[in-house]
Amino acid sequence: MTQLEAAMLRQQLQNLQENHRQMMGEELSGLSIKDLQNLENQLETSLHGVRVRKDEILIDEIQELNRKGNLIHQENMDLYKKIYGNRDANGVSRSPLVANSLSINEDLHAPVHLQLSQPQQQNYETLGTTELGLQLHSQ
Repeated sequence: MTQLEAAMLRQQLQNLQENHRQMMGEELSGLSIKDLQNLENQLETSLHGVRVRKDEILIDEIQELNRKGNLIHQENMDLYKKIYGNRDANGVSRSPLVANSLSINEDLHAPVHLQLSQPQQQNYETLGTTELGLQLHSQ
C-alpha cells in the first residue's frame, strides 16, 4: 500500500467517524442550516425504514399468534366435542362418563384475533417515542 492510499483511507475513516458523530447528534455546532436540514432528512428517512421493518416484524408475529390461537381453539373445540358431544337438546348427557359436566359459555370459545393498529398521530419531537396498539377481536 502506498502512502497516498493510506492517507486517502485515513481521510475516509475520519469522514465516516465525523458523519457518525453527527448522526448521533454530536459535533453539530459547525453545520449550516442546510447541512442540519440534510442531516434531519437522512435521519427521518432512516427512522421511517426502521419503523416499516418493525411493523413488518410485528405483523408477522401477530399472524403467527393468530395461527397458533386458531389451532388451540380448534383443539379446544375437538376436546369439547369429545366430552360434550353426546348431549341431547335438553343438555342431558346420554353417556355416563360425562354425567357431572360443567356448562361452558360458547362465547368463551370464540377465536381471538390480534391486529396491529397504527399509532395516533403525535408530535414525535416532544414525545420521543412511538406507540403501536394491539387490539383483541373476538369473533
